[in-house]
Amino acid sequence: MRLRISLALLLCLGCSAADRFSISGTVSDSSGAPIPGASVAVRQRGGPVAGTVRTGSAGAFRLTGLPSGDFDVEAVSEGFAAERIPVTIDARSPALLRITLKLAGIRQEVTVSEAATRVTTDASDNLDVITLDREMLDNLPIFDQNYVSAMSQFLDPGSISTGGVTLVVNGMEQKNIGVSASAIQQVKINQNPYSAEFSRPGRGRIEVITKPGSPVYHGTFNFLFRDYHLNARDPFAVARPPEQRRIYEGSLTGPLGRSGKNSFLLSADREEQDLQAVVFAFTPAGIVQQNVANPQRDTEISAGLTHQLSDGHLASFRGTYHDATDRNRGAGGLVLASAGVNYRDREDELYYNDSLAITPKLLNQFRVLIGRQHTPATSVSSDPAIVVPGSFVGGGAQSDRLQTETHMNLNDIVSWSVGKNEIRTGINIPDISRRGLVDNSNMGGTYSFSTLQDYSQARPYSLIQQHGDGRVIFLETVVGGFFQDEYRLRPNLTIAAGVRYDWQNYFHDNNNVAPRLSFAWAPAKNRKTVLRGGAGLFYDRTGPGPVFDLERYNGFRLKQIVLTDPSYPAVLDPATIAAAPSTLARLDPTVKIPYTAQFSLGVERQLYKGTTLSVTYWATRGVSLFRSRDVNAPPPPDYLARPDPAIGVYRQIESSGHLQSDSMEVSFRGQVTRYFKGMAQYTLGRAYNDVGGSYLGGTRSTGINSFPANNYDLSGEWSRADYDQRNRLNLLGTAHAAKYLDLGIGFFANTGAPYTETTGRDDYRTGYANARPPGVRRNSLQGPGFVDLALRWSHDFQLSGKKEGPRLTTALDAFNVTNRTNDVTFIGNLSSPFFGQAIAAKPPRRLQLSLRFEF
Repeated sequence: MRLRISLALLLCLGCSAADRFSISGTVSDSSGAPIPGASVAVRQRGGPVAGTVRTGSAGAFRLTGLPSGDFDVEAVSEGFAAERIPVTIDARSPALLRITLKLAGIRQEVTVSEAATRVTTDASDNLDVITLDREMLDNLPIFDQNYVSAMSQFLDPGSISTGGVTLVVNGMEQKNIGVSASAIQQVKINQNPYSAEFSRPGRGRIEVITKPGSPVYHGTFNFLFRDYHLNARDPFAVARPPEQRRIYEGSLTGPLGRSGKNSFLLSADREEQDLQAVVFAFTPAGIVQQNVANPQRDTEISAGLTHQLSDGHLASFRGTYHDATDRNRGAGGLVLASAGVNYRDREDELYYNDSLAITPKLLNQFRVLIGRQHTPATSVSSDPAIVVPGSFVGGGAQSDRLQTETHMNLNDIVSWSVGKNEIRTGINIPDISRRGLVDNSNMGGTYSFSTLQDYSQARPYSLIQQHGDGRVIFLETVVGGFFQDEYRLRPNLTIAAGVRYDWQNYFHDNNNVAPRLSFAWAPAKNRKTVLRGGAGLFYDRTGPGPVFDLERYNGFRLKQIVLTDPSYPAVLDPATIAAAPSTLARLDPTVKIPYTAQFSLGVERQLYKGTTLSVTYWATRGVSLFRSRDVNAPPPPDYLARPDPAIGVYRQIESSGHLQSDSMEVSFRGQVTRYFKGMAQYTLGRAYNDVGGSYLGGTRSTGINSFPANNYDLSGEWSRADYDQRNRLNLLGTAHAAKYLDLGIGFFANTGAPYTETTGRDDYRTGYANARPPGVRRNSLQGPGFVDLALRWSHDFQLSGKKEGPRLTTALDAFNVTNRTNDVTFIGNLSSPFFGQAIAAKPPRRLQLSLRFEF
């Protein structure tokens, strides 16, 4: 495989007396596919580096402010051998340069060049970015090769949208990566945090780049194995659960035909998990400690084809098949085995990418994804659900439903390099979907009891039951557009300005214009120190869940009854059901799309060759955040009867919440010693909001789905955010101390998160037991800290005797090496026998064996 780099060397216009020149171009492989993230450095011959830059998502780069003279241009991309060519920059400079890099042998160690960790003023070169390339992905202890889950620990929860983490794959927002683990080239968080191209801040999105097709055959095959005999016992289990997990995964890429214009990429992943959920609950018979079988199966197959239509014009196709099953889902903790759910997810996707270099400075990228999804869920038991908050959840799950989806994502982005400007503009359509739901949940009803004594005496405080037609179909449309200009005002000063517009149907808010601005300035001549800052607005999205609720509970389709102090078991005849008031869900007439305002200012410093340090202050303010409120709740002072007896719960979705978060973040990365390299991130932070979680019907709800304790008094809601942790430390690195001592290291620690104290009673007669004692704010209790150390030992065996030949890698991963008990899920219910205690813990020490074959 060869990497071709086209460098358009153009003289700058209007040069000063000290002539300055610019270099711009694109980086691509031999098939014409752009290579994002490649490092391009220009070094004065016999002297220091004059400038470095990384290619963007379209493989484009630009360096300005270069003096005339003799230089060496070096290009480095992970998986390729670096090559340096001489260039003379003057009035007679060639209009076009081509550099060809040969594929690095698979035995060759990929090193971090000086350019890769050098401080620059490019908008996408912020040093607080978290990046894992293929070498790090292979050598770090990552559980089950789940790279997205591992990287999620570096996200800022306050930057995540209502719909969840934003996943960007090859420049397009997607729900899943679409290829198996070995076909992933790079994973990163927080690159160019104020980019107008994306709806969310850099610390709220994960960007994934997959491997391109190759003109030579290359394959990777992995086998991972775990067994309970190698694990420690869960602290809440009587005995070690008999678990085993097997993962078969691999990818294959190579040419198709002899023309050199076609290549393919195949990937497959089969995961077989025989897991056990640990139940730790309190029933009238006493404490229940039980292991519940939770078998899971997951199959994903992907096939892609890349075709070079012409020089500078590339087309790629990919199809993905995914099928997953999960038995007894939801069991564990307080949830008994009978309340589990059998779940399946079946999805197919087709992806097309068209990349056209209209001119050496003008690139258009068009991407479209079409998919369909079929997700049924069936309760293990059809019995009514029984909920005693803080004690146990039994009976049936009452969670029968079928969700279907046919969706399309579309991007069209134009990149233009002109003079000192790098301009990107385009349209993002992350979701046009036809969504369907057949909701048969709660047809048997859910009974809730304040205490175990009330359960023994058959005195529930509420019954929630549904009747009628649960079929819902709606069209969801989310559209965004942006314009961004990165302008190099001086060789040591870059300003990036952009604006973005977002729109979502069902919410009649059409003025969601989000300006963004960032700068990077190197005040000293050696450019080893950079001051970097920025500010911007980021609008939220709801995801489909709230829209389903608006359609289901519109007063005509599905009738949800919430009865307080019912008999048990209740027998509801048709006349009683018809006369009972029903739940309604409506948007507040003044509702608008919430937005997050974010500001940052930091300093980046190159300490020495290959090692950098950054210190950044981050301020985040959430404005008009989503929350739900029952506007028909019984009013004070007695809280006895609803104002409108013809309506039950009247859920009004509002945009009245707020968030305030401040943090100081210190990031270090590079080669610490000749034996160790990696990255570390420490964050000292504080986050407060008034849209935290609540327990409704035994299920924790957050944000748009959460209700305040008292619907008429929200003053007690302003408190620590659910994710507020004063101190967080994350470290990832690799160490090579001897021939048989290749180690990967992961260390994660944080102080505890808060949780809420409640009475466990329905003091406000809303049907939900989320009331707090008088004067007690939300999240007033403190949970413990968390510490986890993970290690990986690996060794390579050459099979052919040649450095570039096939190899076999054996590895042993250990997670939670010290077997520390990291308690989670603390009970703040004063009526619970578990008050102030945890009923679950993070996994104990686990060992993972793996075998990898590469050629």
